[in-house]
Amino acid sequence: MSLKSLRCARLLLGQPVRTLCTSSVAQRDESSWLSKLLVRKIEPTKESHSRMLSDKFDIYELHTHNVRPDSVGKYLENYKNTVQIVQSKGSLSMELIGSWNVEVGDLDQCLHLWRYSGGFEMVDQAKRELSSDKNYVQLMQERGTFLRSRHLQYLLSFSYWPQLKLREGKNIYEIRSYRLKPGTMIEWGNNWARAINYRQNNDEAFAGYFSQIGRLYNVHHIWCYKDLQGRKETRESAWRSPGWDECVAYTVPLIREMHCRILAPTEFSPTQ
Repeated sequence: MSLKSLRCARLLLGQPVRTLCTSSVAQRDESSWLSKLLVRKIEPTKESHSRMLSDKFDIYELHTHNVRPDSVGKYLENYKNTVQIVQSKGSLSMELIGSWNVEVGDLDQCLHLWRYSGGFEMVDQAKRELSSDKNYVQLMQERGTFLRSRHLQYLLSFSYWPQLKLREGKNIYEIRSYRLKPGTMIEWGNNWARAINYRQNNDEAFAGYFSQIGRLYNVHHIWCYKDLQGRKETRESAWRSPGWDECVAYTVPLIREMHCRILAPTEFSPTQ
């Protein structure tokens, strides 16, 4: 009698059937077991992740502009004039938070962070009003000749992050950008809600965001330091704090890709 026939006969007689496990099945089971250790399963919920992770109604707009190397000066003058037009319109619920040049990382790149108070309704309102301003439209058209490429994301701020505070004096900024595995944003937030407590000794936590529109499952943490040496000392201090290493160990498996850039504020950046 074949093995298959024997198994069928035992099933008909109500006898237990012992399942043979091949090495490939065992490997899958082991892989599944390890994955559960590394990334906890997020249970289904009727509430959106954005509502669970952010308690604010502000929308942040992050522009990433890759500038032609021979046009950086013209580009910055163009953007400065654009900012002045926006600031002159008191009816808009939008404000520039920061403008930076990348000094380490993707060179000839500029980042601009805007905040809209009141949600996407204010984003729509600003777009309608600015699109009817001839000077604004002209600057936008001119800016296109200075760029190699550009990217736009709409972001929400993490509720556990310290309140955003504009900085004065001479500082540098670091933006650490992460691309997470889909479905792990809640896990990231749970761990960083604890981890952020280890990163406030030198008031270095500037802003923390996750993407809503644009490249999804993106996280941006922005840190502020006096200089590169200050950055080194602040980060080393965090590693000496009991518990920081555990937070890092839990978040690393959630990341698919990460990179950091060192930023210098432009002359017209509200945060310096």
